Formats: sequence, structure tokens, C-alpha cells
Amino acid sequence: MKRKIIPTLLALALTALLAPAAFAAAPPSPCYPTSVTRSEDGAQIRKVYDLGPEEDPAGISRSDFQQEGFHYTLTDLLKQEAPEREERFHTETVTLDSKSKDMESVLALLPAQREFTTEDGLTGTLSLKLDTVQVNVAGYGSSTRQVSATRSYPNLTGQDTSYIPKEITDNGRTLELASIDWRTDNTANEDGYAVGDRYTAIATYTGSATSSYVKGYVVTADYSGTVSRIALNKVRYVAIFEGVPLVPVEPDPTLSPPPTCRSPPPFSSIGAMCWRPWAWSRPSAAAPARPCSSRSAARAAMKPRRTANEKTENPAFHHAVPVYHVRAGAPGQRPVL
Repeated sequence: MKRKIIPTLLALALTALLAPAAFAAAPPSPCYPTSVTRSEDGAQIRKVYDLGPEEDPAGISRSDFQQEGFHYTLTDLLKQEAPEREERFHTETVTLDSKSKDMESVLALLPAQREFTTEDGLTGTLSLKLDTVQVNVAGYGSSTRQVSATRSYPNLTGQDTSYIPKEITDNGRTLELASIDWRTDNTANEDGYAVGDRYTAIATYTGSATSSYVKGYVVTADYSGTVSRIALNKVRYVAIFEGVPLVPVEPDPTLSPPPTCRSPPPFSSIGAMCWRPWAWSRPSAAAPARPCSSRSAARAAMKPRRTANEKTENPAFHHAVPVYHVRAGAPGQRPVL
């Protein structure tokens, strides 16, 4: 019986420990600004948040960010209670088409007052500003029509078309001969018959003419007045970010490079050689310099430097550094000290 109770108690204890993590509050939903304004010099950005009662202001972003060469940091988060009634002065420009440019006809298209609603929900009655009414041509069109002209050529001896011009110019347009109507001007009696001896030619010329016309007019006018709205239980938060210009960091030419040490020479199977592993020296062209590790650099900084006088005056200095003689072995074998 005891064996069954102990696992049950352990399971209940584990459940009690994991319950707070399982029922922990979820992160707040992100809030998005209603408007964002940036100063002319770029040193400040203001983000306006209009939050409802169901929105958590903890969702307002407070993180630093970079934009257009500046690094911005949140400096203030202001809370403003929305007024019960919000109003401001507003001007709305209207545009409409007109068939005539006569001002009386144009004003008939523009009422003295109109109701307007702005993009952010403010409404109001605006009045027409007569000094802002303008009428402009909307465009031009062209049309082609047929034109005709007649010419009379009297006192011709015969009905010969060679006497009639084939083209004429009328009002700057060139017209071509289309038809001829012959008429008899004088008659004579020969053997009891009337015979005409003089004729008049009535010639008709035709052509086309192109003219332009105004398609219509565009009327623009301004309406001005006060627009307002009732606040819908919202709280306004203003996040103020101060910006600092981003300046690229250039290396300081006065700083010296990190200390370097010489790499130990490799063991060679050709002859014997000596090596002092703790003897520090400056790099030369024969042995390329390599950067010291952090431990080697610290050890070099802590080791006291000896002058040339100390080396000559203290004979024990020459015997302080042991010398190892390495005897070369066969190829592939480890050198023997």
C-alpha cells in the first residue's frame, strides 16, 4: 500500500511545481503607432499610440533601433488622456468637371456648404471660399467637316472644261473641282432653230476643314471650417526616442600593435641544435613574428626587463638560463636530450 502512495505523492508534487509555468501570463500583443513624426534634424522621433481599454500598453516597443544614420533610445513614455471632444480647423479641396467656363454656371455646381469627413474620422460642415474658385481647360479636341464653294465663269464660247480651273483657294483651304453646271447666255436663230453661242460655267469645288474645340473645364474650390469628433474611450501614449548620430570608429594610429614573440624552431634530424624556450627576443626577417596569446602577453608584461649593465655586472646571469643540447636521432624518431 505504501509503495502505491509514494509515486502518487511524487506525481502531485511535480504537477504543483509545473502548474505556475503552464499558467504563466502570455506576452502582451504588440501595439502599433497611430502616427510617427521625426524632427527636421533627426534628433528625435515621436510615436503616438491611441490604445483602447482592451489594449495593454506593455506592448509598446521600447527597444533601441537605428534609422537613417541615427541610433535611437527611448527617453520618455507619456500618457495623455484623450479629450471628450476633439476638434480642429480643416480645409478640403474639391474638383469637378464643367461644360462651361461661365462663372454663373460654375457656381451652380458648388453649394455654399458641404458636409465632410476627414481620414481620421472627424466630421463637420465646411463653407465655400469664393476666392479659391478656379476654372481651367480640361483639354482640346479636333473635328473635320466638309466645305464647298462655287465659282461662275461667264461668256465662254463653248462648253469646254479646259476653261475651268481644277483647284481654288478659299479661306486658306485648297478645294478641288467637283462638278460644272453649264448655262447658255445668248441664242441666235438659224433656219428657225435657237442656237446658243455664249455659255456660263457654274463650277462647284469641295474639300475638308479641321478645327479644334475645348472638351470641357475643370473647376477647383476650397471648403474650410471646423471638424470634430467624440473620443471613444481611448488613452494616448507618446513614446519619445532621442537619436545620436552614428559615427564610424576609425583606428587610432598612435596605439602600438600587440607584442609578438618568435615561434620555437622545429626539431631537425640534421645535426644538433640548442633552444632556450623562455629566451624572449624580437622577431627578425628569418623567423616570422606571430601574435602572442593572452597568457604569453601577460607573462611578458610581468617579467622584469634587464639592462645591458645588469647582464655584464652579474656573472650569475649568464648561468641562469639552462641550455639543452638536442641530439639528432634517426628519421621518424623522437630527439634525445
